[in-house]
Amino acid sequence: MDVRRDLPLLVPKELVPIIHATPRYVVVNKPAGLLSVPGIGPEKQDCVVSRVLAMFPSATGPMMVHRLDMETSGVMVVALDADAQRELSMQFESRVVMKTYVALLEGSPARDEGEIALPMRLDVERRPYQIVDFEQGKPAVTRYRVLSREVDRARVEFEPITGRTHQIRVHAASEISRGLPGGGLGSPIVGDGLYGINACGPGGPTSGLLLHARTLSFLEPGTTRRVEFEVGPGF
Repeated sequence: MDVRRDLPLLVPKELVPIIHATPRYVVVNKPAGLLSVPGIGPEKQDCVVSRVLAMFPSATGPMMVHRLDMETSGVMVVALDADAQRELSMQFESRVVMKTYVALLEGSPARDEGEIALPMRLDVERRPYQIVDFEQGKPAVTRYRVLSREVDRARVEFEPITGRTHQIRVHAASEISRGLPGGGLGSPIVGDGLYGINACGPGGPTSGLLLHARTLSFLEPGTTRRVEFEVGPGF
């Protein structure tokens, strides 16, 4: 979908914070609670793309390269021309892009670091809920490292190797292991209204999710130069 073509030039009430800007792409710090792309209905047109377009009205092409959940904050790259969008998207598909997240978890993982490998798929009867499914799920792999521990919580760094919807949230909350290495942490992210301790289910409130995309590294479009951007979480 060409998000740019179908999006009116809106004047947002707020602008998205710009970390780095070039003629071909910009890197932003997405606030929690802001959509990555426009949703259905006039009340859901405010998003990262519309705010970037308002700041860079000469942008062309689809613009959107990747997404963060509405509740997730952190570093995102947005393309300003079609070729840059295509090249950056291919980097995500081929796993050239490297990224890390930081989350505050309810409870504390048993190990200081490790790798979670639990296949996932959409629960079609409870959209957008994702479930672990060893028969029909797509491979999903996440590395993790405990940064600090509190009495009943832990700050954890996550590195998603694959990019499934809600992957970090499901892998943090799930306790499924089937006796094999690579099981979930059994410690949901604080404020997760879908998979957390006080989850409300699909459509329930998810404000206050303490998950932040901290670093993003990729090759600049048209070059072989790797660049990396980092913004710390606000929690």
